[in-house]
Amino acid sequence: MTDEMTPPAVTPPGAGAAPTGADAVTEDLVKLALRRVKDPELNLNIVDLGLVYAIHVEGTSVTVEMSLTSPACPSGPELLHDATTQVQEIPGVTSATVNIVWSPPWTPDRIEPRVRTYLGF
Repeated sequence: MTDEMTPPAVTPPGAGAAPTGADAVTEDLVKLALRRVKDPELNLNIVDLGLVYAIHVEGTSVTVEMSLTSPACPSGPELLHDATTQVQEIPGVTSATVNIVWSPPWTPDRIEPRVRTYLGF
């Protein structure tokens, strides 16, 4: 029963609902965001470098599995932070997790072919 003097609760558009249609979080949107994360030593983005192994989108939650060029990569913490930040900034994302994985080990063969050619690999 509602009091005639109490206005009904109003939910802002989109609040509490998973994005749909043009607003949906997609793997392609995540890849675009991750392309803004650059390895500071190579000045290339982590997608083209082949450091992103998997992207999992479940509604508004995103999990990224990525590697580094080596376990001793001094830029690891920076890359992890930047990747997480970029994914969190995608409209509609409510949860972003970036995990570092070591299997399979990264090799230059994972670099995008057009970038590999540019680099002379």
